[in-house]
Amino acid sequence: MELNILHEDNDIIVCYKPAGVATQTARLGQQDMDSLLRNHLAENNESTYLGIINRLDQPVEGVMLFAKNKEAAANLSEQMRTHGIGKHYYAVTDGIPESVMGTLTDYLLTDRKTNITTVVGKERKNAKKAVLAYNVVYTRGNHAMIDVSLKTGRQHQIRVQMAHMGCPLLGDQKYGNGKVQGIRTPGLCSYRITFVHPSTNEKMHFEIKPQNKVFKEFIEQF
Repeated sequence: MELNILHEDNDIIVCYKPAGVATQTARLGQQDMDSLLRNHLAENNESTYLGIINRLDQPVEGVMLFAKNKEAAANLSEQMRTHGIGKHYYAVTDGIPESVMGTLTDYLLTDRKTNITTVVGKERKNAKKAVLAYNVVYTRGNHAMIDVSLKTGRQHQIRVQMAHMGCPLLGDQKYGNGKVQGIRTPGLCSYRITFVHPSTNEKMHFEIKPQNKVFKEFIEQF
């Protein structure tokens, strides 16, 4: 797979991750963004240190941010912890939300054996608060393209919360309504990330257009 690097300097790498490629995996012979970027650094005779700042599920495409040294990693991780990094997603839902915009607050619990996250009660042991804001951008038929801003970063958060609301992501085989012809991955794209550069303090902004087939009928509206 050829890397699509949007920006690189002494401290950071910003790149596009295609749907289907893991952020990091222990499976032998399977490509992931971590190993691909480390190989890229080695080929350029640079240190292969790489800090993963924002992870994306394997079926999800979008913009990823990596740190090239420990100082940058610490700075960006702190920005992530204090919500200084803006993470914006486009999602295509199977069903149209009743409200054109809203905030979803749920408590999520992940089963590590099955790798499935569910919405549970607030009092449940190990439950983690999950918050996202969304607004409907376009609708077509029984589908909507929504813009999602994550306030927390929980496993499978958008997929689980939208499914719990009654609007699972189109093409999501784990939390949705099953397979959709011609679509193998959920309609979810991390299309924009914003942060402050760890060395220059410059406000950084990177944005892409979704490539997933599920977005095709909506992309024309951009």
